[in-house]
Parts: sequence; C-alpha cells; structure tokens
Amino acid sequence: MADDTETKHGGSKNGKKEGLSGSSFFTWFMVIALLGVWTSVAVVWFELVDYEEVLGKLGIYDADGDGDFDVEDAKVLLGLKERSVPAQPTSPDSEETIQPADKSHVESEHKNADVELEEEIQSVLHEALHSQPGEGHEDVDESINDQWQEKEEVHGETFEAPTTDDLLRELENEIPEAYETPDSDQKDADLLTDDLGAMESEPYEAPVSYEYDMDVEKTVSDPEAPEDGVHGDYNEDHEPKHEKQTETEDTAVEDLPEEVVNEPTEPVESKHTEDVVANEPEESEMPVQAEDYSNDDLVGKSEKETEQDKTEKAKKKKKPKLLNKFDKTIKAELDAAEKLRKKGKVEEALRAFEELVNQYPQSPRARYGKAQSEDDLAEKMRSNEMLQKAINTYDEVVSLPNVPSDLIKMSLKREADRQQFLGRMRGSLVTLQKLVQLFPSDTSFKNDLGVGYLLIGDNSNAKKVYEEVLSLAPNDGFAKVHYGFILKAENKIAESIPYLKEGLESGDPGTDDGRFYFHLGDALQRMGDKEAYKWYELGYQRGHFASVWQRSLYNVKGLKAQPWWTARETGYTELVKSLEKNWKLIRDEGLAVMDKKRSLFLPEDENLREKGDWSQFTLWQQGRKNENACKSVPKTCALLERFPEATGCRRGQIKYSIMHPGTHVWPHTGPTNCRLRMHLGLVIPKEGCRIRCAQENRTWEEGKVLIFDDSFEHEVWQDAENYRLIFIVDVWHPELTAQQRRTLPAI
Repeated sequence: MADDTETKHGGSKNGKKEGLSGSSFFTWFMVIALLGVWTSVAVVWFELVDYEEVLGKLGIYDADGDGDFDVEDAKVLLGLKERSVPAQPTSPDSEETIQPADKSHVESEHKNADVELEEEIQSVLHEALHSQPGEGHEDVDESINDQWQEKEEVHGETFEAPTTDDLLRELENEIPEAYETPDSDQKDADLLTDDLGAMESEPYEAPVSYEYDMDVEKTVSDPEAPEDGVHGDYNEDHEPKHEKQTETEDTAVEDLPEEVVNEPTEPVESKHTEDVVANEPEESEMPVQAEDYSNDDLVGKSEKETEQDKTEKAKKKKKPKLLNKFDKTIKAELDAAEKLRKKGKVEEALRAFEELVNQYPQSPRARYGKAQSEDDLAEKMRSNEMLQKAINTYDEVVSLPNVPSDLIKMSLKREADRQQFLGRMRGSLVTLQKLVQLFPSDTSFKNDLGVGYLLIGDNSNAKKVYEEVLSLAPNDGFAKVHYGFILKAENKIAESIPYLKEGLESGDPGTDDGRFYFHLGDALQRMGDKEAYKWYELGYQRGHFASVWQRSLYNVKGLKAQPWWTARETGYTELVKSLEKNWKLIRDEGLAVMDKKRSLFLPEDENLREKGDWSQFTLWQQGRKNENACKSVPKTCALLERFPEATGCRRGQIKYSIMHPGTHVWPHTGPTNCRLRMHLGLVIPKEGCRIRCAQENRTWEEGKVLIFDDSFEHEVWQDAENYRLIFIVDVWHPELTAQQRRTLPAI
C-alpha cells in the first residue's frame, strides 16, 4: 500500500522521484507566467496588434447594446447570459404573437447563430493575439530585418538575431533624426561668411627642404631651441596662429552674383608641427591635488556674450568682395578655372588661370587664382621654387589697379605666410607692415605683425605692437598671451601672469597653445603659487602636454615615458659601463679645464636659476662636435666617439656641469621626449646636493650614472659646502627607430 501511494505521487520504489516535484512544477509555472507577461508587454509596446481595428471588427457582435464588444457581450454570445434587448415603445396592436412552432424554429436559428458567432470570435481573437510580429506588421518588421541584413552584408560577419531591446533601441535611434536641426548646414554657412581676419590656412611652417621625410615625425628644426626648456624663444615652428580656421581664401566664384564666396577646403597638411604625446601617464606621475580640475572652466569665454562679441561676430559674417567691376564680366570663366582647382586638377587650373591672366592682365581675381594654383602645385610638388613663384604672383595682385580691399588683404596675408615658411622672416615682416599700413584699424594684422617681430627676435618692437593692440582692444586675448610671453622673457614674472592668464581664459583664436600654458604655470611656480598645477592640468587635458609632469613640446608619439631609467632599460649598458669605468679620466680632464686662467665654462643663460652659480662646458651640441672644446679634453672625446647614440643625438648635448653652493634651479622641463639624460658623478659633496625628477628625489655618487627623462619636470638644489661637478651625456630615446634618429630635426 505504501508502495502504491508512493507510486501515485510520482515516486519510485527505490526512493528516486520521477516526474516533476512540487518545486520544479512551481518553477515551470513561474517561467511560463513570465513568458506570458513579457509576450503581452511586447505586444503592447511594439503595437503588434491594432486594437482599434480589432475592436472595430468585434463591434458588430455587440449583444447588450452598449456600443462596444466586452465581457458581457461574450457571456451573451456564449450562452452564459440572456441577450438584453433595449425596450422600444411599441403599441400592443403592433405586437406579434409567436406561435409555439415558430418559437422552436427561432430558438434553433438563435443557437446556430450563437455557435457561428462564438467560432468567429475565437478565430479573430486567436489571430490577433497569437500572430507573429511579421504577420501583423510586415512593413515595420521587414524594415528592421532589412537594416540588419544590410549590416551583415557590409561587415561580412554573422550577427546574432537582434533581441527585443536591440530592436527597440534601433527604433529609438531612428526617430529623433527627423527632428534634428541641421547644425552642420549652419556651420557651413558660417564658414562661408567668416571675415578676412580668419582667412589663414595652415602654413607649411619651416625653412626646411621638401626632401625631409615628414612621415617620420611632424616637427620642425629649431637650432636655437632651449636645452632645458623654458621655451623662451618664440620661433615660427610653434607659432600660435592668430586665426586657426579653414582656408577661406580658396574661393569659388559661381555662388554669388556680385562676389566670390569663400568655400572652405581642406588643404593638404604640410605643417611640420610635432605631434604632442598623449600617453596616459603612470599613476606615480600624476600630481597630488586636493581638487579635481577636470571640469574646470577657467579657459574660455562665458556663455553670456557681450555686445562687442556680438558685433565682432556680425562682422565675421560679412562676405568678402573679391571681384571688381571688370571681373564680374568674366565671372563664368573665373568659375570654370576655379572649379578645376577645387577638384584638385592643379595643373589644369594653373593653365586656365594663366590663359585668363594673358587674356585679361588687368584682372586681380584671375591673378589671385594663378597664385593659388601655384601655391597648390608647390605643395603637390614639394617645390620651394614653385612656392616662390606663388609668392611673387600674390604680390602682383596687390599692384594691379582697382583691386578690392578684401582681395588685397587675402593676397598679402598669404604672401607673408608663405614667406615665413621659406624662412624669409624679414621679407614676411615687410609684407605684414604693408598690411598694417593699408588697414590700420584691423588689429588682427597688428597681431600678425607682432608675431613677425618675435620670429626675428625683435621682442622690443613686438612689445610695442601688442601695447598698441591692447590700447585699441583691451580684451584681445591673442595680444594678451603674447604680451605676457614677452614680459616673462624679460623676467617680469609677476607682471606676466595676469596677461597670460586672461589671454588663456579669453579662449580667443591663437591662445590655446602649449607654450602659454607652460609659461603661465612656470611663472606661477616661481611665485610660489600652487595654482601652477591647475594650468598644467588644463594644458594636459587640452593635449598640449603628455602629462602634468611631462611637459615637453617637441615630441614623438608613443615613446615610453617614465621619469627614472636604469641602464638595462635603456639598452645602453656599454656606454654606462664605459663612463663608470673611466670616470676618473673624465673628471681629471674636466678639472684641468676648470684650473685654466681663461675658463671655458660658461654661465647658464636660460634663466633657470633662482639663485647661485651654475656653469657648463659643452663638447657636443645637436650632434655636432665642438672641435676646439675637445682639444682640451681629448681622451674624454675619444672615449665618446664609440657611442653614436650620444654623439649623434641631435636633440641633446654632451657637457660638463659645475654648480656651486647656494644654487637652486627652478622646476623646469627639457624641450623634447626624444632623449634621455645621463649624469655621471665626478665631484660630489657628501651631502646637500639632490635632484628631483617628477615626484622622486635622488642624489649623485662619484663614478655612478643616474639616468632620467628630462622632459619630466625636474629641480636641483646645491646646499653643500663645496662645488658639485658632473658629466652630462644625452642619448636618443631607445625606442626611436634608426630612420627617426637620422631625420629628426635638431634641438
């Protein structure tokens, strides 16, 4: 009996249960219930059933006369409730008496109708509730399936079928597109109406041969670049352009009836500016900060624009007039030639414009088109000779009669830019002076003239220009950062800070330059203001620095970055062993030079010292051997000749360095991440001398080599009772390729 009972409950005689237990039954029940709920949700969410249509069809089965089909009607049709017939006012005379025979016939017909209605209701409900999405809404589902099929074809991969959530997201992403404002159209329109102050293309930038392999590194030669990077020289290679906008001088003449519309184009990049390293610094490299500056909005203008800002923007929307009366008569021919240039058919465009110039020598627009075509061809051919032709043709435009003022501005501005690229700084300066004389009220040309003076090292005249600009436009951010730059170069540290800070905060074109963040932070550091790291952080966030600590500006991307290195990590173990083995020889030759009456050690002249006495004796500079210096230390130089990673490092030096007691070297960074620096201790006091690189302090030892990356912030203290003498050897960063070492310009 017990066995029978167990068997009835789904068990077996050996004690193992068969079938479903109570808990598994409950689980399956819940699964099925949840599936039902989600199915209902899906039906409602995706509107797979058109309830209006269904209810419209079922309305004909309204049995209780309330105007719709509901549960009560279903009960009537299923025979669970009697049909309620609305009372109608009829007279007794009109009432008909149903005979018993007729009554049975009516009842049978009613029953048959009920059965038919019930079957039809069931079929409609079944069709509505159990149909697949593709059956009831083929249009919607097919469009979704088509999209996925297209994606599969494009990527050539097998995709999993999209889930309901995926389809929902797909639909949601599609809906707003119809309501988006065409911002891009508005931006294009704005670009077409920028004023001439913004008409500056990306320059070629550097008086170097086109034979230089620009693929190795986008950089420029800077023979006078600072060794330890206060970056005090203003050279063209990192000139912050006053207007960094699309070249609006590339003009098409077919869009306006009376003037040439400047269409934005994308000229081929030939600017040799260096890539800024954007590697994420290691955790130890990040500064310890009490605040999070990531959302700092110091830089940039406030959202509330002044009336002056609005007025300036309105001016920028004015379209430049580039056609004089005569050029309007040959507009169609100008259009045809310009279209060729726009399509990149430079040679054909040049021939077309040359024919126009020969046919209409008095046409400024044809001459300008010829200059642009020569400019484009120079870039395509990498030809300085062709570029000089373009410069001459730009100059010819201005000499013609009846030249529109806008065309004069564009021609002279481009001419000055091309002259700077070829290294003809003084010629460029003359061109910029002509622009300022012709258009004295345009402060943008004055700003460019100031840069021109800086490029030839004439800080005095540059300062006068920016003082004039600031007297006319006190809020000109470009003038402020450059004026602050000049003040700091004059060692007027405190005075430079507000100009650099306000200029950067303005967000004006040409102000977002790594050098200005660098110098503002450096000035604040020298004033003991910890806000310096806020600006270094902002410079890092804007991509100017590799990290808050590594702030070099002449960089190659992707190189390993760490403050301190071991000989094994560099791979230059033979060099390190040789230096340490021969350290006494190197020391003795250095001391002999120090003992001479006419000292060959020259004082540090880069304004890196807060106080004290620091001098250096250089043997190699930028990969070039100083033959006269090596005559004084012949054995040391002979020793080094075996190591091209040092003597051939055109971004470094080899030198003796002597520092006397009471010296403090400001925190500073070297100019490039392409080198590592070795310090060989020669004469080291027992205590009082130390060096910090990033956040770690170390000390020298006689006969031992320290290796660090001087593109990271470093600082030196000499508080000993005697002098400190070391030997400095710069080497290429070990990850640079042989080609990069051959082709990187010197620093």
